[in-house]
This record gives sequence, structure tokens and C-alpha cells, in this order.
Amino acid sequence: MAKTGRAFDFTKPEGSEIIFAPTNINILSMNLRWRCAQFFELRWWKNYLNSRDKSEYLRWKKTYWLDFLKNSGLRLSPGAGVLDAGCGPAGIFTILHDYKVDAVDPLLDQYAGMLPHFQPADYPYVRFFSQTLESFFTAKRCDVGFWQNAINHVANLEGSLDRLVALVQPGGYLLLSVDAHNYHWIRYLFQRLPADILHPHQFTCAEYAKMLTTRGLGIERTILIKKSGIFNYYLFVARAALPANPAIRASDSA
Repeated sequence: MAKTGRAFDFTKPEGSEIIFAPTNINILSMNLRWRCAQFFELRWWKNYLNSRDKSEYLRWKKTYWLDFLKNSGLRLSPGAGVLDAGCGPAGIFTILHDYKVDAVDPLLDQYAGMLPHFQPADYPYVRFFSQTLESFFTAKRCDVGFWQNAINHVANLEGSLDRLVALVQPGGYLLLSVDAHNYHWIRYLFQRLPADILHPHQFTCAEYAKMLTTRGLGIERTILIKKSGIFNYYLFVARAALPANPAIRASDSA
């Protein structure tokens, strides 16, 4: 029987736990490291949700996303096109009833088959795509792209960033959150061991910011969501160049 009454930590991103890998993983290619990360990601979600009641968990998760969106300082008008990249089984798509949403994650088919907490039929306003972000193409670019705690999960980081930026229309927004290293020497060790098997990529806040600005995005805000020892959890609110989209407006300029 599923347990109820469990307290949740609203400041801690799911999937951010460090799972230590054998040191001989450093001989693996990035692609194989990514496959290992996907295997452990799926196992992590199964273990994490196994004792959680679906209704209670989704109620908490939707509250989390509403709070996240409020803290981002961004407001969306009904009908805006949204991309939830690396959405997982309970991404921000769960609260976007008034929007045209595409949700992309390579593990969606496995989530749907193994997790009662994720059933695509519960979200008729969402188009789900069980594929990597690098391979995702659509005829119309989105007004807002969300990439929450997933940039360090991909196989091809540069290709994923290029694809995501290409999917956001001029004047649109990209909201990207990630655990970033506080210390270069620890990041160096994690990159070479690696110790954290769920996250093939390890970078600092400044390095993630540079990845965005070198692709023509202007970072309007960098928000520290949670501070901890090895990592801080940041949200970048970035905007693609050229005219603003009327479907979206930042709350600080409204």
C-alpha cells in the first residue's frame, strides 16, 4: 500500500542526488556513460515513486511548479507554445493546461509502462515525444522552452543546446535550471572519475551561462534556488534575440 503524509522538500530538485559509480567508469565513452545514466535514472524514479501515492505526489509536484514559475518572474499568456525538454514523468507540463505543450524525454515510454504516476492520457493538452532532445524537430518554434535539471543528463551537450536554442523563436524565453559546481577542483574530479553516475556533465554556473550567451541568448536573471556544499541549484532566465513575443511578458516589465 502506498504511504501517505510524506513531507516533501520544495527546494530540492528531484534526480539531483549523487549516485556514486565505480571508479572504472572513467574508461567509458560519453555515449556509454549516458546509457548508464539513463538506466540509473529510470531505476531512481521507480524507487523514488514506489512508496508515494499518485494523487498526493502530483498535488505536491504541481504546487512546486507553480512556485517555480512564480519565482522565475515570467508570466505566460494563454495559448503560448511551450516546450518541456527533459520533462521526466512529472515535469512542468503538469500545470500548463492553458498552453500548447510539447514534452520531450527519451524515457517517456518506459515511464508510461512502469510508473502509474505518469499516464499521457491524463494530459490531453500535451504532445509527448519519447526521444532525445537532439533528435526532436517540430514545424513551429515555441514561445517558452523549459529545461529543468536536465542539461547535465544528455548524451550530446552541445547538440542538445543547439537544438533547444533553435526550437525557441526570436524573442522567446528559455528557462534552464541546473545543479552547478561551486568548486573547480571538485568539478575536475567529477568530470574524470566520474563520481556522479546520473549526470554525465559537470560544470560551474559561469560555464553554463557562457553556453547560453555564446548561442545568442541574453540572460535576464540568474536565480539561486538552493545553496548547498558541492552544488548550487540555479535557474537561468534567458531570452532569444530579436522582437519580444506578445504572448509572453516578464513580470518585472509588465
